[in-house]
Amino acid sequence: MVKIKTLSNGIRLVTEDIPHVQSVSIGVWVRAGAVFEPARSAGISHFIEHMLFKGTHKRSAKRIAEDVDRIGGHINAFTGKEATCYYLKTLGSNFSKGADILSDMFLSSRFDRVELDKEREVVCEEIKMVKDSPEEEISDLICEELFHGSPLAKSVLGTPSSLANVKPATIRAYMRRHYTKAGLVLTAVGRIDEGEVCEELERLFEATPQGSPHDETIQPGFEPRFRAKEKDIEQSHICLATKGVSLDDSRYYSMMLLNSVMGGNMSSRLFQALREQKGLAYAIYSANNSFRDTGYFDIYAAVSHKKVKKAVTAIMEQLMGLESEGVTEDELSMAKEQMKGHYIFSQESVNGRMFTAGKNCLLLGKTYTPQEVIEGIDSVTLDDIKEVSKLVSDPGSYSGAIIGRRRDMSKLITPRAAGALAPA
Repeated sequence: MVKIKTLSNGIRLVTEDIPHVQSVSIGVWVRAGAVFEPARSAGISHFIEHMLFKGTHKRSAKRIAEDVDRIGGHINAFTGKEATCYYLKTLGSNFSKGADILSDMFLSSRFDRVELDKEREVVCEEIKMVKDSPEEEISDLICEELFHGSPLAKSVLGTPSSLANVKPATIRAYMRRHYTKAGLVLTAVGRIDEGEVCEELERLFEATPQGSPHDETIQPGFEPRFRAKEKDIEQSHICLATKGVSLDDSRYYSMMLLNSVMGGNMSSRLFQALREQKGLAYAIYSANNSFRDTGYFDIYAAVSHKKVKKAVTAIMEQLMGLESEGVTEDELSMAKEQMKGHYIFSQESVNGRMFTAGKNCLLLGKTYTPQEVIEGIDSVTLDDIKEVSKLVSDPGSYSGAIIGRRRDMSKLITPRAAGALAPA
């Protein structure tokens, strides 16, 4: 059973004892991400994530890696728009040693200037790697257009010029604001002793600054915008996006199921229409992306340069077909089984359970039991699907981004230019 407890020092702790496993996943979740960053130091949250692996006052970077290996563990981290997570998976019997490594990184990292300059170059190489992958780059481009003027438009990685402004003092000031007890959630999922976990984590993280919670609400305007980027590549990469739902929206499960019907799997409408029937694309899918206060639904396709208009028209046809024809009972039933299967598979991993519980506690202040999730999925009706379909079925509500060989491509991804708003 997942439990949320506030320790005596104010830090929130999420635990789940799973007696039949031998491992434990320890997570340190921080309310720090791209949305909180000043433009001058954009990318600092992700940069800090890297720097916490570069050495503490008692462990070098190599020693951190060696100590993790000594306990048969695996350590990693990731940064998003709203949160950063550091996590370590190890044997349940090595919980204390694993927690000590994470707390040491979290509270005692040195931010040595030489190491910082080296890691800055590493992150700049990561930025180049994303720009060499159109499928990843277009994700940033569509967010810049869809969330224009909103903190959600910011890239997680930042830019080489913004990272040049990140110094040890900049990092420490940012961490004093965001790496606080108020913005921290600790998690321990797997073979644990709950009393030991509470006592150990309370002691290890006691030195975390108190801080204040983030109460800002982000509500973008979602005015349709279009952007094209010229690049000498073999395919055109298209992304169309519109307003979706937040993590805590009562329509969340309905939206997830609608996404499954539209482009979430091989039997979905977009996959069948654009790949199987028309042969326009190898990669075609949709996704539901939810944040604390809002969300978006997007459709991605990679097609031949000459087939952009046909592909966009075919996508728009599927959107308008959703409005005119709706979703069938059979489609909804398949989507429910798929979504339940994906959820259950993820919960068979201690990391998967830790990710779900930690994120929900940090962003929503609560967690959901597996029974609540399954019941939420099963409770969705065709009327619920019809209601959320209104959010995504209007081609005129979409923003668009495209990466290809021509500068004037943006006109090809607008609904009217694609010929989808008027009869052929």
